[in-house]
Amino acid sequence: MKIDVLTLFPDMFSAVMSESMMWKARERALLDFHVHDIRDHAGNKQRKVDDSPYGGGGGMILKPDVLARAIEAVRSDGDTPVILLSPQGRVLTHQVAAELSRQPHLILVCGRYEGVDERARLLAISDEISIGDYVLTGGELAALVLIDAVVRLIPGVLGADGAQDRDSHADGLLEGPHYTRPPEFRGLGVPEVLTSGHHAEVARWRRQQSLKRTFERRPELLETAPLSEEDHAYLAQLEDGAGD
Repeated sequence: MKIDVLTLFPDMFSAVMSESMMWKARERALLDFHVHDIRDHAGNKQRKVDDSPYGGGGGMILKPDVLARAIEAVRSDGDTPVILLSPQGRVLTHQVAAELSRQPHLILVCGRYEGVDERARLLAISDEISIGDYVLTGGELAALVLIDAVVRLIPGVLGADGAQDRDSHADGLLEGPHYTRPPEFRGLGVPEVLTSGHHAEVARWRRQQSLKRTFERRPELLETAPLSEEDHAYLAQLEDGAGD
């Protein structure tokens, strides 16, 4: 996958994109990542990219001509998604990340100040994505969240095959608890089923724990998650207070 980021603060991406799984994805040639300074397309000596809004009001607006030039400089295919990170966009979910991970090229636009000129949005932006119902000072942190969520779903990025399929939200549910050594820690042990060597029982326990955690923390997810008859039976036990 190729990802181009348009921003006024390119240095914000250096550390994150040079560490952990993002670095590995780039090292393995699974991610071709580039960050571009929108100011390079200002077209004036002052590198001015914003101006005051028509009609008055506070804040500054990113100019449409500058932003359009920046996008056109990196967009070679008209089908390439151009995504504005915006609190007004559709909310980033696991399903949205999976959808984007199948794209060969993404262009991410990081807004700043009061926002972008509406004409640039109408003419050059194909999608808007929000990472939650709150406002940040700019789209850079949101872009990094989106990149991490998307890139880790690219085959070969994570070390364990299918690891992303077991994540919270991958199947519509929250992931259950995990345990590792030591076998006892400050009076708390490890569930016996996990040391039994009975793979079918371990899988059943993990599924039930996933259902239980979702039931307790995010019950609204159960309304749309794909559930089996056995799942429904276990949830009925939880509702009756009889689940483990």
